Amino acid sequence: MTEPAATPGVLHVVATPIGNLEDITLRALRILGEVDLVACEDTRRTGSLLRRHGISTPTTSFFEHNERRKSPALLAALRSGKSVALVSDAGTPGLSDPGYRLVRDARRDGLPVVPVPGPNAAVAALSVSGLPTDRFLFVGFLPSRPGPRRRALLDLAAARPTLVFYESPVRVLAALVDLVEVLGDREAFLCREATKAHEEYVRGRLRDIHGHLSARGAVRGEIVLVVAGAGDPRKQGRSGGAGDHPRAAGVREVEEPEHLFARLAAEGRTRRDAVKEVARRLGLPAREVYRRVLATKPGHGDA
Repeated sequence: MTEPAATPGVLHVVATPIGNLEDITLRALRILGEVDLVACEDTRRTGSLLRRHGISTPTTSFFEHNERRKSPALLAALRSGKSVALVSDAGTPGLSDPGYRLVRDARRDGLPVVPVPGPNAAVAALSVSGLPTDRFLFVGFLPSRPGPRRRALLDLAAARPTLVFYESPVRVLAALVDLVEVLGDREAFLCREATKAHEEYVRGRLRDIHGHLSARGAVRGEIVLVVAGAGDPRKQGRSGGAGDHPRAAGVREVEEPEHLFARLAAEGRTRRDAVKEVARRLGLPAREVYRRVLATKPGHGDA
């Protein structure tokens, strides 16, 4: 006689504190104590949280570089009837943290996935920023290299919702320079080390926040930047900047590559020189500039 198939276990996506260990829900503590296994980015960090609350559930490491390799075993455990809690080092799993692939595959296989909501750094920063919260765009981490970062910001320049970025302390000053360069000197909010002992919240323009951080030398801690979205385009034409505020003095407008190419060519540059200069100024690959130039009306000069 064939044994009935096991009732599948539940994958619980559990939010954990972003700093202060008291910021965890009663439900999260109950789930972490009841499941068969906790899949976590760092077993030491999650182990400290579990011990703090007297929880002895076994843990297994599950982070960006082993996610693909370990997902099949976790899915097999769920299919066999075991329950699993997925946690990240801090906040809600899957949001700039490992987890979305496991959730996607569990849903593909018809396995139950349940959220256990709680702390999230982006929402925490947004809630105290004083910037509009009715519509916001979570961007997460920008590219680490200047060229790709500026291109990503160019794609966001016309976005009307409030923008929410995560940033590394070692890259935040460079990112702020590019934000001013591409978006203009918009209203912004810095959230650093939220809920921790040395939490810091600063409201001002992007240039103000850059000056505030650069004055201290080394920057440390987890950072969220909340930046005002683009304002009414009709106002931008009168103010000369992005958003509802004029651009800071000395910040150039960012031209489209084909427009900048046309201007340089009109100044007498050869096509090759103009392409190289556009690539240098906008942080774009020369190949991309050339492709966009070819797509426009010819006749800007020869190489």
